[in-house]
Amino acid sequence: MPAEDRPPADPGLIREFWQFIRQEKKWWLLPILVSLALVALVTVIASSPAAPFIYTLF
Repeated sequence: MPAEDRPPADPGLIREFWQFIRQEKKWWLLPILVSLALVALVTVIASSPAAPFIYTLF
């Protein structure tokens, strides 16, 4: 199949979102997403055997 007949490759969710932030100048979204990612990470770790170590941080 020639290259010009192939559909463009899917850029992926993260790359597409990064391109959106750069094009639309929505830099205020980054701190919100980082905060949500950290909360999700703590939630996942809190349900693991490492939970007692997390509680000592707070």
